[in-house]
Amino acid sequence: MAREQFQTLTEPMYYILLALTEECCGVDIMEKVKTISHGRVLVGPGTLYAMLAKFEENGVIRLTASEGRRKSYVITEMGREMLQKEYDRLLVMVRDGEQIVF
Repeated sequence: MAREQFQTLTEPMYYILLALTEECCGVDIMEKVKTISHGRVLVGPGTLYAMLAKFEENGVIRLTASEGRRKSYVITEMGREMLQKEYDRLLVMVRDGEQIVF
């Protein structure tokens, strides 16, 4: 089910997974997404926690620590494969565009 549901990733999904290549909690994920995207992509708490729940439910990420309301996550091997697949797909799109536009 995860592969079908996440066949292509939205920008926030992509950047959340990039952020989770290292273990971190929700607040850190939001900050990392902002940093990695140079401020272009901002993920609010509602979007983030909904995505984290879907990712965790589908085995894309796993919970690594929980202290009160603060929970930390990290990407799983399946999540890394999804991230790599999306990265490769984006590269193909860029190459295709370069042939026509530039």
